[in-house]
Amino acid sequence: MSFKDINEVTDRHLHIIWTNADPVTSENMVMMYAKNSMLNGWWDKVTVVLWGAPQKLIFENESVQAEMELARDAGVEFSACSSCANNLQLTEALEAEGVEVIRWGQKLSLLLQNGKHVITL
Repeated sequence: MSFKDINEVTDRHLHIIWTNADPVTSENMVMMYAKNSMLNGWWDKVTVVLWGAPQKLIFENESVQAEMELARDAGVEFSACSSCANNLQLTEALEAEGVEVIRWGQKLSLLLQNGKHVITL
């Protein structure tokens, strides 16, 4: 997700900041909730932000890859922290997978400061 102004983020847009590389948490919370949120209309938009270790996990775990594809098919968007991606040397691989790679520090701060809907795990 990229936006110039915090007001471009709707009140029914959920951001899930995913920092945990546990595949069980990935499948049973991150992907399950993100996918079902879109399929059931709980949120108008869901963006999962891969921050750190999950950037590696999506390339190492076929089950997580499959769940991510199902979530994407349901309309979930994926973005990644560019600093983490650069540190892990995964920027090109993430972009090739259709994951937006952008700077997330300031954007996350703006979301939190403006009371937007954010889950972090």
